[in-house]
Amino acid sequence: MNDSGERMGQRAAPSELAGGSEAAQRGAPGGIVTQTGADEGGFVGVHPEPHQPVFVGARRAELDELLTRYPAKMAALLPALWMVQEDRGWVSPAAMAEVAELLGLTPAYVKGVVTFYTMYHQHPVGRYFVQVCTTSPCGVCGAEDVAKAFVEHTGCGELGVTSPDGRYTVIEVECLGACGFATPVMINEQFLESVTPERVPEILAGLP
Repeated sequence: MNDSGERMGQRAAPSELAGGSEAAQRGAPGGIVTQTGADEGGFVGVHPEPHQPVFVGARRAELDELLTRYPAKMAALLPALWMVQEDRGWVSPAAMAEVAELLGLTPAYVKGVVTFYTMYHQHPVGRYFVQVCTTSPCGVCGAEDVAKAFVEHTGCGELGVTSPDGRYTVIEVECLGACGFATPVMINEQFLESVTPERVPEILAGLP
């Protein structure tokens, strides 16, 4: 992934639409939800709290069981990163270091993998990560208007910015593999076809 925080269609969080994560990153009650300044890629997210280890208790047991399936620990790197993202909503540098230590790798190696695959978040994102396909076939069918509608109705203000309540982040992506059903949209793991600007309020209203 590049520093812009953009991702292709496969980079949806593995948790369910209403899946949990740390309170401060999801806007849950008790969490401190603030909009930070944009980074070099223009990505604005919820201010993260200090890192708490991911692989403790049941998560550590799950990882240990997973390691028995592979001949070498490093082979479990991708699913271990998924576990982090499922629990925390993104993969922070501190989480990369934790994974590296557990799998006998260097933090630099883990970061290289995280930055290569567009499915991993390198920034805090909203509870609902909205990806709107705006590649050429969808673009000529009004995808830009769909993206604008999501930005407007979520309160994000602009693409790549997390809404003040911590619920939404909206980005444009290149090809979700449904060119015959413009405009396709992914919200976390939910795939939607033939989305129009008029459908956006209804779609958002249906989210928990």
